[in-house]
Amino acid sequence: MAGTTLEKLSEELIFALDICDQISSVAMSHYRDGVEAVEKPDGSPVTEADKQCEKLIRQAIAQRYPADGILGEEEGETAGSATAGKGTKGSQQSGSRRWIIDPIDGTYGFIRGSAVWSTLLALEDDGEIVLGVVSAPAAGDTYWAEKGRGAYKNGIRIHVSKFDDLSKSQFEFGGLSRILQKGLWKGFSKVVEKTARQRGFGDYLGFAHVFEGKAEAHLEVGVHPWDVAPMKILAEEAGGRYSDLSGGASIYTGSCLVTNGILHDQVLNLLLSK
Repeated sequence: MAGTTLEKLSEELIFALDICDQISSVAMSHYRDGVEAVEKPDGSPVTEADKQCEKLIRQAIAQRYPADGILGEEEGETAGSATAGKGTKGSQQSGSRRWIIDPIDGTYGFIRGSAVWSTLLALEDDGEIVLGVVSAPAAGDTYWAEKGRGAYKNGIRIHVSKFDDLSKSQFEFGGLSRILQKGLWKGFSKVVEKTARQRGFGDYLGFAHVFEGKAEAHLEVGVHPWDVAPMKILAEEAGGRYSDLSGGASIYTGSCLVTNGILHDQVLNLLLSK
């Protein structure tokens, strides 16, 4: 954690970073050895690595913060213990808190040997994302953010770009088929026409490029809350903006646009144009 110290982080963020670090070893062992995937009912792939990693994260949360709820990609939603008052080290929990987990985000790339996958973990308190971690062990990077305390990559503070000219900006995006299926192709094409450079990195990397000031906008559609929860707080704490395609700030509507903030309305208006 070069560039920062544990004393500056909350107990919850230290916990989140620690558990993601532990999970990275488990995920990397599967990644190196190779894994087979099966299809879930929605057609997306799942592996034993996904299941094992989520189970371990859930166990750690239940032990440390038993009153907190959990929402995960593989096991769904679990309420916290109504009788749990305090976790270890005397930390109070609230029934309004919920941890959101994606054990292996980018499973398709994971099973094919791509390094663009990550473990995502966020804490939601009374409907607001207050911390998030993106752990990408195959790439050797960890991103984190906490409300009011900035965004970091490997302990170094990161910021979005200050580009204010859309014609000189870089636009990134996830799956093109999803954009087409959502009826956004015309608006998407307009953004492509108006920007200098376009890349479809997808998964955590497109988001990260915006956090780090390497791109100005990243679009995702057909996503779930566990795909975007940590991305919201990271974007905001890096000085950028997160919204869904209605312009609101929800992580539950299945779409999101992350930008440097300056160009957000321009990109959003183009995407929604007919």
